[in-house]
Amino acid sequence: MIKEKEKEKENTTEMQVVENVEKSPTVVNNENDILKQEHHNKRLHTLSIFGILFACLMLIILIIFFIFSFSISSNTNIFSGIHIKNVDVSNLSKEDALNKMNTYIETSLPEEIVLVHGDYEATLTTSELGINFDMNSAVSVAYNMGRTNNLIGDGFEVLSIMLNNKNIEPNFTIDDEILEKMLNDISSKLPDKVIESGYYIDDNNLIINKGSDGCVIDVAKTKQKIKEEIKNLHLLNNKIEIFTTPASPKTLDIEKIYNEIHKDAVNATFTKNPLSVTPSKNGIDFSISLEEAKKKFNEDKQECVIPLKIVYPKVTTNMIGTEAFPNTLSTFSTTYAASNVNRTTNLKLAAKKINGTVLMPGETFSYNQVVGERTIAAGYKEAPIYVEGRVEDGLGGGICQITTTLYNAVVLANLDIVERTNHQFVPSYVGAGRDATVVYGAIDFKFKNNRNYPIKLICSVSSGIANFKILGLKTSNDYKVEISSRITSQTANSTNSVTYKILKKNGKVVSQTVLSRDTYKRH
Repeated sequence: MIKEKEKEKENTTEMQVVENVEKSPTVVNNENDILKQEHHNKRLHTLSIFGILFACLMLIILIIFFIFSFSISSNTNIFSGIHIKNVDVSNLSKEDALNKMNTYIETSLPEEIVLVHGDYEATLTTSELGINFDMNSAVSVAYNMGRTNNLIGDGFEVLSIMLNNKNIEPNFTIDDEILEKMLNDISSKLPDKVIESGYYIDDNNLIINKGSDGCVIDVAKTKQKIKEEIKNLHLLNNKIEIFTTPASPKTLDIEKIYNEIHKDAVNATFTKNPLSVTPSKNGIDFSISLEEAKKKFNEDKQECVIPLKIVYPKVTTNMIGTEAFPNTLSTFSTTYAASNVNRTTNLKLAAKKINGTVLMPGETFSYNQVVGERTIAAGYKEAPIYVEGRVEDGLGGGICQITTTLYNAVVLANLDIVERTNHQFVPSYVGAGRDATVVYGAIDFKFKNNRNYPIKLICSVSSGIANFKILGLKTSNDYKVEISSRITSQTANSTNSVTYKILKKNGKVVSQTVLSRDTYKRH
């Protein structure tokens, strides 16, 4: 019994040990859970603190942002960070910003834009080009940035501008028509310009000039470059290269020329009721065969001379007399130095070619076609001319005075000007805007008889006076014409002018139109 009790006691003890052994891990696991829970609680506490701090920070930022947004709404100036053409206009009123930008544009645009082609230089006057930067709109855009009446949106926009800056490019315009006219004018004066082919009749000869290769200004490309440089204000102390393209004179066709000049003689006719004139025309034909003319034309020579036979009418226009042209439509005179024999000779030769010319309604007069090339064979002498800005002796010097005198008479007769170019320098015999120059094969003077009745040109050169009269028939629709010219600006190198044609009826101005805008070099 005793042994059984002892054995039972041992078994009980073993069971307790086993139970103790089994219960020990449970105690360890509870301690780890407590530690994990405490660590988790600490993290939650920390995150809660950071969350509260972050929320407070965001609240402070929002408060500051709203205060900032409210404060900018009371700002009456342009906000910080805004530029116009990279010029800072921050914190300026609209008026101050406009004044600042206008001053900037004025100081950034030179009086003249210099164009270069090799050693040749030409100038464009900026005041004549109609250059305009729309600063009013640009300043309005600058001022309205951040002003959309959206408090939050405006605040963010103003902040973005302050941090990143904002540049506004104003709209830019220029008078394309005037710029193209100036470039075409310069093109005709290039030292290596193309010399156009042409022909004229000199006494009993047909003179054909085949012209020569040269270059012309690429107007589109040069114009685009000029506009870019103006828009970017890259003009001060900067010369712009002229873009040119090779050019050849138009190809002449000897058969076509023959068909154009071959005419039968026509007698002049005149009737009084109704008043009507048919001018006389000389009959013209080659005095050699067409095949012989082709051989001469195909010779490798710059000039081809083909002899003509002229068949004169029995009744010429000059025989009709002044009764066919009863009214003087206009008259204009210039003076010259009769002591300069060579120059006077040239004036008389040109005037003789033009004198008595009759233009029918719709017909166009070409100075170079009527006067012809100025050659030694034609009797022209050496006299002062302008060559690339210099005064030199040249064959036919002075005949532009005849062109100029005729030009003024044509304007005063209210005829249509088809082609006219001003001199490089203001001539001595007329003021700026009143002249017309010619260069055979390159620059012509042309006008059209826009009247319903023929006109007759009377030209005289005598005793120091060159005079033109244009005769015709006056009508009740005619106006009194006046020419008004004025200097618009002057620089160290150039003079600029504008010329108006004024039409009057019964002493009252009916219209005033721009006749020309001209640029001259200064001596």
